[in-house]
Amino acid sequence: MMTAIETKARAARAAANRLASVDTATKNQVLRDLAAALATRRDEVFAANRADMDAARAAGLPGPKLRRLEITPQGLDQMIAGLRQVADLPDPVGAVVKEYTTPSGLAVRKVRVPLGVIAMIYEARPNVTIDAFALCFKAGNACFLKGGREAAHSNALLADAARAVLHDHHLPEAAVEVITSSDRDEMRHLLTLSEYIDLVIPRGGTELIRFVHEHARMPMVQHFHGVCHVYVDEFADRDKALAICVTGKTSAPATCNATECVLVHQACAADLIPELVQRYTTAGVEVRGDDAVRKLAPEAHAAADDDWGHEFLDMIVALKVVPDADAAIAHIQRYGSNHTDAIISENPDRQARFIAGVGSSCVLTNASTRFNDGFQLGLGAEIGISTSKIHAYGPMGLEELTTQRYVVTGSGQTR
Repeated sequence: MMTAIETKARAARAAANRLASVDTATKNQVLRDLAAALATRRDEVFAANRADMDAARAAGLPGPKLRRLEITPQGLDQMIAGLRQVADLPDPVGAVVKEYTTPSGLAVRKVRVPLGVIAMIYEARPNVTIDAFALCFKAGNACFLKGGREAAHSNALLADAARAVLHDHHLPEAAVEVITSSDRDEMRHLLTLSEYIDLVIPRGGTELIRFVHEHARMPMVQHFHGVCHVYVDEFADRDKALAICVTGKTSAPATCNATECVLVHQACAADLIPELVQRYTTAGVEVRGDDAVRKLAPEAHAAADDDWGHEFLDMIVALKVVPDADAAIAHIQRYGSNHTDAIISENPDRQARFIAGVGSSCVLTNASTRFNDGFQLGLGAEIGISTSKIHAYGPMGLEELTTQRYVVTGSGQTR
């Protein structure tokens, strides 16, 4: 007898088969109608989220997780804007990547096609429900969403809004399937359904990602950590460096693209570090520095060995003085997570050396690590940030939710 999860997964597969041929105009209208529906149902969204927040506080969830769980007015506005931005983006399905004619006269095209059914397993972050649906749907995929129990009310309402719009357009509501159970046996079962699910993407803590990595029988995209660095070079603009380093932590400390470690060239350390530590302290950030930092700013806490390469997800930052750019690159190569790293420098050669030496999914010059985000990079939203170098690397937008196949036209050729 088929389990409830298998039934949902099978329905998602059938929906994906239908979505693969939905025209662009219809897909765009669904997304715009969903944006309008969320704008109309704002009070319902906030009420559902309040129920989740109240339960989460009562259960003693930590501050970083509460921040990820909350839907603020600004957060809802971004969801709505993201839907409209995805609707305005080019449809990747059917796009010809390249075409050529072989010596035998075969006309060969490499074409983008949907992946099929994409499973998302995520904690808190109810905005993922909308982002995942928007991107999967526009790219011709069905999405199977396993949200956390702590966001059950929010996820249910957001998915209901999407399904209502799909119903209005006579499209399969199973294009977005949602389950909220936290039962690990049930999740293990979900991860075995490779005949229905083509890709799984976990978004959450290290424990969740390792669990999915261990049990998934289908391909997965992952990032275990977001250990993001900013290197302040000797040729840095001081004002830019201060602003980028401080806001990279304070603007959203619980996100995977928050700055977790700042490396400062010894040539500018004496000028920069006292002011930098003062600004962090004023903003409520705990600074954990090496000996060189503490000589310049005694109020900094002493860094422990495990503060290097640590994803704090909180108002804590590690700070270290390095002798040169090569030492900064070596530190990032050892302690980084292939997520996001930035250099602050006005020297093009130094920028180029950093970009070549640091292999993270997004490398920035003179900009905050917080910009490694699908919305900020013009993707409308993202379904996750991949630190796996196979298939997709960095924010996963529309193109990353398709694969490519060959379409070959002949005129009777035989071999």
